[in-house]
Formats: sequence, structure tokens, C-alpha cells
Amino acid sequence: MPGMIRSIVQNQLGRFRRTMRHPDEVSRLEYQSRYIDFRIQPGMRVLDIGSGGHPFPYATILVERFIEPVFRYEALVTNNKPLVLADIHHLPFPTKSFDFVYSSHVLQNNEDPIQASLEIMRVGKRGYIETPTLGKDALFAWARNIQRWHVVGIGSRLCFFEYTDRQLDGINSSAWRDLIHGNKPHALQEAFRNNQDIFNVMFPWEETFSVVVFYLDGSMRTLNASPEATPVPSLSS
Repeated sequence: MPGMIRSIVQNQLGRFRRTMRHPDEVSRLEYQSRYIDFRIQPGMRVLDIGSGGHPFPYATILVERFIEPVFRYEALVTNNKPLVLADIHHLPFPTKSFDFVYSSHVLQNNEDPIQASLEIMRVGKRGYIETPTLGKDALFAWARNIQRWHVVGIGSRLCFFEYTDRQLDGINSSAWRDLIHGNKPHALQEAFRNNQDIFNVMFPWEETFSVVVFYLDGSMRTLNASPEATPVPSLSS
């Protein structure tokens, strides 16, 4: 079954490679720096988890699960930095061994957001997480066979929502994708590039963060988060 799933994902990514340019061909750091002060100083140990074809320029160590493109469209790029093959759920590094942990467009694909988040916090002192929003996935209609979660960041909390079958298809059309990546200039192309904080969850964290995972069966798991609910006033009061 894992081999079959990998084959499906690779076929879908291959179709995207042939028909479109990826929105992140523009440097991720370029747009992230508009919103985030990474505060990376010389000599810091910086880990990039899921570096893919867009390694974090400040990274000193890169981590990838696969050499070949599986959950990414592009070839692996290392820029001559050390690369460690590892699973985000079981990182082979000592506790708090990195000053900064960066993970961009990875957590929406992983099997267990809580275990992945535990490992990120275990090995890092602070960091940055980025995922696409539900709206971005829906407009580009690329989530099926690739994404498992859509994510919302609220304060120091990341909320993961398991995709429904319908949500995975998004708008069920390549119209938005073709427009944004087309050679013919359009005002929406600039609007997309200039509003990346709307199309991506941008989540800096220090020391720790909390996680809530919502499953389609109605169940919920939490990490560093109180399940207590705030009473809602009665409409009649």
C-alpha cells in the first residue's frame, strides 16, 4: 500500500511539473522576511526539516525523508550543506541541539502532527513553521493525494484539521492555477505574490507551542493545550 500511495503522489506531482510553475519559485525567504524576523545570528545551529528544493538559506543542517520527489514537485537541492535522511517523527538529534528549527510546507503532509511537533520542540529552542492555508489548497486544487491536513495558527497554537474528501478537490479546476502561473500578466498574480500571509500559515515559536488535531470522526488530540471550554452566554440572557 505505501508503494501504491507513493506512485499515485508521484504521478500527480509529475502532472503539476509539466503544466505549471510553483508559487514558491520566488524565494520563500523573500516573502517570509516581509512578515517574520528570524533573528538568525552567525554561529547559530539551524535545522531545516523538509528542505526539498528550497533549503532555508540560514540552515546549517538539512533534513529530508526522501531523496527522490515524493511530497514535492522539485528535485532536491542542498547548496553543499550537510543532508540527513530522517523522518520528522523521529529526528536523530540530541535535545535542544539547534538554536532554530525551520520547517516550511511539511506538516500538512505528515501522519502525526503531535509527534512531529514534539520532535520539532525537542531538538529546537525556537523556530518557524509554515503550511498552506485551506484557501490556498482549494484555489490551486492540488491537495488530493498530497495533503492530509489544513492548518490554522492562533496565537501560540497550531490547529490541524483532517481534510474531508470534498475539500481535497478544492475548486475542482485548474483555472486559478493556470492564471497565477500563466505567461499572460494578470492583476491577480501580483495580488497573490503580495499577500503570502493570507495564503500561508506563518507560525514563529519560542521554547514551546500547543497543538490541537481534529479528526473527521469528531475526535480530537491535544499537545500542551487545555481542553477546557469557555462557557457561551445564553442567547436569551
